[in-house]
Amino acid sequence: MRELKFAMIGAGFWSQYQLAAWGEVSGARCIAICDPVLEKAQRLAKTFAVPHVYRDLRELLDQHELDFVDIVTSVETHASLAMTALQRGVAVICQKPLADSLEVARGLCRRSRELAVPLLVHENFRWQQPIRCLKAVIDSGELGELVRARIDFAHSFPIFDNQPALKLLDKLILADVGTHILDVSRFLFGEAKQLCCQTRQMQQDICGEDVATVLLSNQNGLTVACNMSYTSQWELNRFPQTMVTVEGTRRGVSLGRDYQLLQFSDGETTCEQIVVDEYPWANPEYMVVHSSMVGCHRNLLAGLRGEATAETTGDDNLRTLELVYACYDSAANGRVVQLNSDDS
Repeated sequence: MRELKFAMIGAGFWSQYQLAAWGEVSGARCIAICDPVLEKAQRLAKTFAVPHVYRDLRELLDQHELDFVDIVTSVETHASLAMTALQRGVAVICQKPLADSLEVARGLCRRSRELAVPLLVHENFRWQQPIRCLKAVIDSGELGELVRARIDFAHSFPIFDNQPALKLLDKLILADVGTHILDVSRFLFGEAKQLCCQTRQMQQDICGEDVATVLLSNQNGLTVACNMSYTSQWELNRFPQTMVTVEGTRRGVSLGRDYQLLQFSDGETTCEQIVVDEYPWANPEYMVVHSSMVGCHRNLLAGLRGEATAETTGDDNLRTLELVYACYDSAANGRVVQLNSDDS
């Protein structure tokens, strides 16, 4: 099967890792990089031996036939860039969150369906190896009926050092890592029927919330608590690890610090050490996240090729985004939000 040609849209912090991860997946080749700051595109293109650079996506699409674009830009630009590509019949992979409003995200998904052009979302947290291993335990049925679960992403890592623009966002932790954590909840435990949320702003030099607590009631009766913080000082401070605890009627399981998968039954504990793939291009501090991009890319590419089903389509990820905005609604109005998972 032929190699698919794509362009990287955006040359910021995450683009270098996105391109490096694509280099680990056979069947796709980046032929152009597009960024309004041409010098940034040129630097990235030189590093990865990409032959073409552009400032404007329309000019790029006029000059090249592409199979897809990979959009790695600030969220407020996602919709216009994605719509430009979709209208040209070019498939889109877009970094999360899909858009800066729920209405716009729904419109993008609707237009993708009308044009029959794929719209996919780069949602990589569910592709972290420890989380995939935990999913296998849950799906085995060994835990019995699931009763309750907790997902923790809480730390004091200085995230603003690498991404200072996050300080200016009115919607911060829920829109940023919350899209990942709520997607992990959906991946592990299924859809929610209602939620409630509380948020706080602990740091003084930011605009948005940096702490959020979400309680989900799932359709299968399971209760899931999601704890997110950029300012936590506690024993689980292991950026960027996601910790998960699950209680079942027969046994329990936890994904703990440093990727230890613990199972508990009748007073006995078994421990499996999950080994995360390492790549020389990945930042050691982000290794579990950066390495998960490879599995994510492999799945999305298989979806574009028709070889498998892509997990994080625009329509699927829209359900995660609906949870994010329901959380903001709940936090702002102090109420439990009822969810309609069929509403798209």
